[in-house]
Parts: sequence; structure tokens; C-alpha cells
Amino acid sequence: MRLAQSGIDMSEKEEELHQKNLQRGMSATACAIFNELRLEGKLCDVLIKVDDCEFNAHKNILCGCSPYFRALFTSNLNNQEKKVYNIPGVSANEMKLIIEYAYTRTVPVTVYNVEQLMIAADQFNIKGIVRECCEFLRVQLCGENCIGIWKFTEFYYSPKLHQEALMYILHNFEEIVKVSKEFLELSLDELQAIIEKDELNIKHEETVFEAILKWIDHNPSNRSQYISLLLTKVRLTLLQADYLMNNVKSNSYVKESKESKPIIIKAFKAMHNLSVHRPVSLSVRETSARPRLPFTILFAIGGWSSGSPTSAIESYDSRADQWVKVTCEDEEPKAYHGLVYLKDFIYVIGGFDSVEYFNSVKRFHPVSKTWQEVAPMHSKRCYVSVAVLDRFIYAMGGFDGYVRLSNAECYDPDTNQWTLIAPMNEQRSDASATTLGRKIYICGGFNGTECLSTAEFYNPETNQWIIIHPMRSRRSGVGVIAYGDHVYAVGGFDGSNRLRSAECYSPVMNNWSIIPSMYNPRSNFGIEILDDMLFVVGGFNGFSTTFNAECFDEKNNEWYDVCDMNIYRSETGRELTNKVADTGAIQE
Repeated sequence: MRLAQSGIDMSEKEEELHQKNLQRGMSATACAIFNELRLEGKLCDVLIKVDDCEFNAHKNILCGCSPYFRALFTSNLNNQEKKVYNIPGVSANEMKLIIEYAYTRTVPVTVYNVEQLMIAADQFNIKGIVRECCEFLRVQLCGENCIGIWKFTEFYYSPKLHQEALMYILHNFEEIVKVSKEFLELSLDELQAIIEKDELNIKHEETVFEAILKWIDHNPSNRSQYISLLLTKVRLTLLQADYLMNNVKSNSYVKESKESKPIIIKAFKAMHNLSVHRPVSLSVRETSARPRLPFTILFAIGGWSSGSPTSAIESYDSRADQWVKVTCEDEEPKAYHGLVYLKDFIYVIGGFDSVEYFNSVKRFHPVSKTWQEVAPMHSKRCYVSVAVLDRFIYAMGGFDGYVRLSNAECYDPDTNQWTLIAPMNEQRSDASATTLGRKIYICGGFNGTECLSTAEFYNPETNQWIIIHPMRSRRSGVGVIAYGDHVYAVGGFDGSNRLRSAECYSPVMNNWSIIPSMYNPRSNFGIEILDDMLFVVGGFNGFSTTFNAECFDEKNNEWYDVCDMNIYRSETGRELTNKVADTGAIQE
């Protein structure tokens, strides 16, 4: 993408306020009238010439849209009676769109014009168009174009989109190396800036070395000289010893580089020290031995422990296979609540403290470890089911202290308001919900009389609940999660026993299939997807609350034990936060 330096600097909130002020200053009716006058050439007092094209306009309208035009028309260098202006550095089509935007406050952004339109808007300091272009590019972010957008927004100043593009690169690095032609065109400095990041989201450090080789292979005559420099960005001590010996040390680029030899020797020594003296003896400054930060972290918040609600918070890093206690002030013990992650916050919804049933909602910022109360729900809900779809939070069913609920509601964080939606077909507490294919699925639960095998989904476009094929087992206190293109229902209570069994639902076939059972029976536990694995944590096994955790790999169709939690708990809220590495790691 073409590059140039930009001077635009306005926060999103300032820009939003600016746009609102513009809308107050000129109503839609006034815009339409002035635009009609422009198109008819009436009352126009300026002629903008670009190449061989001419555009009639009104100075006041252009001044209200662009500081560039305001300076142009009011400068002492220009006679204020001057009517004809030749504008360089922009095409006629871009000027046409800019003038139309000045009158209508709308602009058609497409894949064909977004780059040049943003450059022109930057030149004329039209922040509204820059914002529209940035939003368009944000939606278009993918493995093939994220590097180009990252580089483009470094020069055409858009810090928020620039950071989002970088985080997309870091989060999807393995895919990008495979599919992106832009990756091969990175400069040395740009490649280093990416692979040196602690936040680089890779399962194995070998990925970084192989990405370096792919980049060098694209232009070996000019790039092979940089192998020693790039090796210092690989966490060599984290490689398998045989890989370091057979793939790195034996690589032709490495063998031909005298500067690489001491780097490899140092890595072998550090690897030996790591195995003999344990990680605590290594300096945290030793980059080659420092693990990358996890891009996603699993949180367990509150729950039922030792006969009463707890306020304890733990986080789990799947790569380190370790639970860490998170110290936090101002949180009260709570169980039977719902937990979702949205826009950098973990929302704790409803719940029960052994005395009171709650309709309150609080949100937790995992980096600052602070709490904030937001608008309460319409109904008190414990044993509530929650889900996120688009930018909304949904709370469904539950128990208010008197009856099991069928009603449901939706929260908009932008307006801080809850709105009632269509009720479910059944009363459900102790159910579980997930989102798949722009629908919210809720399965199982308890209606006050019996454990349920029924399931249904909500379509927000029609505000309707649709019954689907029932599960093979009754499941109250079930864990439900979207995994791949299926809905998984795991464990629960069938009215007699806590279950190890699990099943998955195909929306295409509208049927449930049995999958392998967990090692441990459990109900009222946490369930999430982390590193493309299905994790279950805690719960009640029929005799006591438990701290054990396990995960299911869909590819191998098998369950595995993982590190247990520090605290026995059931009815815990659990949630997966992504982009934690964007703001910092959680520290004990």
C-alpha cells in the first residue's frame, strides 16, 4: 500500500462528539436543500477544479467539513472574493466523494476506493471520512491483508486500527505465514518487530524459525545475511533439543553464518541450565528462555466452595498448564451467576450469596483488576444462562427465589440498558447456553419439577425461539459450548446421577451424537474453548465440589487431564478473555 505521513490525531470519543455537533449544526433537511442547490449550480460561490473536472460548491459548507478548505478560503494569501481554486494531489473521483460527503455526511467506501479515499481524507483533514475508512478496513481485516493495513495505518495516522491490525497479526501469525503474500514483502525491521513480541500467538517456537526461513527463501541472496540477527528473536531455549540440533544448527543459512554459531552454543547452554536448575534460576532477562505471553486466558470467578459462596478468582494459562490466583479487591462472594467476556470486560451476571438472589451486574477488568457496576437486569436470576452475540449480552431463564424463569433479556453495553426479548418455550434454570451461526442455543436445565433434555435456539433477527431435537440424556447443571460447527453438551445431572457422558449437536442434521465421556462425573462446572480444545473445570461430582480440570480434543476425539484448580468449587463462573496480551499478562 502507498505510504505518506499524516497529522490527524483525534480520539474516538472526540470524533464522535464532533460528528454529533455537525449533525446538530446542519439537519438532514438543510443538507438535502444545500446539496440540491449545488447540483443545480445555484447560490454557489466557489468552483473547485481538479484535473479537467470542475465542481460547484458553497464555501460555508466546505469550511464546515474540512479545516483544509477553511484555511484555503480564509487565508490572507487568497482574495476572499476568489471563486476558482485548483486543487492538486487528489483525483477528480476522490474530490467528488469529498464534496458529496460535505453535503450529505455519507460516503460509499469500497475495496476499490478505500485506500485512495483515506489518503485524500487525510490530506483534507476530514476525520469523518477517515473514521469511515478505518471502520471499513477493520471489518475487512483478514490473513491476506492485515499486514498491509498495519503498514498503511502507521503512516496514515490511525493508532487504534494500527494496533488492532498488529494484534490480528500476532494472534493469527501461523495462518498469516501460510497464506499472506504481504508477509514475504516485510522489511527486516518489520519482521523483527513482529517476531520479537512476547504477545506472538504460537503453540510452538518452531513456527517462528520456519517463518524466518520462508521469509529468507523469498529473496535468499539479499536476506540470508540476516539469519544471525533473526535467530536472536527466536526463543531458542524453548525449542525441543533435537529440533535445535537437527533443524536449526544444521540449517544451511545458519551453518554459513559465523555470527550464528555463538547464538546456538548459548542456546544449548541455556537449555541445559533450564533442565538442571529449573526455570527460577534463569534470569527473566534471558529472552531465549522467556515464554510468550498467552493470548487467551481462562478465568474462574466465584462459585460454591466449602459449603458457601466464594469470591476467589483464578486464571489458567494452557501453555504453562498452570492456575494462578488473581488478587482483587471489592468483590463479594457469589455463586450460581453467569459470566461472559465482551470488549475487554468480564461481566458477572446475577447469582446468589446464600441469602439474596441478584439481578445486579458487575464487570471486571482483568488487567487493572477493578470492578464496575452496570445496569441491573429486569429479573433476579441465579442458575442463569448467558451468551454473547455480536455486541450484546443475553441472560436467559434462571431462578428468582420463587419460580424457574422462561423470560430472557438482552444488554447493550453502549447504552447500558437491558431489554426484554421473547421468552423461551420452557422454564429453565441450571441450563447452559452458547452462540453458533448467529443463533443462541440453550440446552437442558431444570423446570422446577424435572431435569430437562429439551433444547432450543434464539434467532435475534426474528426475536423467536425454535425447539430443536432433544438431547439423548436429561442434563441439569450441564455445560454447553460451541466447538467447531457443533454444539457440545457435557456432563450435568439427570435426576439420579452426575454424568460423565457428553454429546454434540449438528445444526445441519438436527441430531445429537454421542462423544467420549469425561474422566470425572460433574455438574455445575465451567466450560470453555481454549487453544482449540474444550476445557471443563471444577463442578460437583455427586459427593463434593471438585478442583479437577480436563480437556477434550475434537481432532483426536479424546479427553486429557490438565492442571487442577487451586480451589475446590462448583457453580463457578468461567470465561475466556482474548487479547489479554494486548494489555499485559495477569500476575500473581
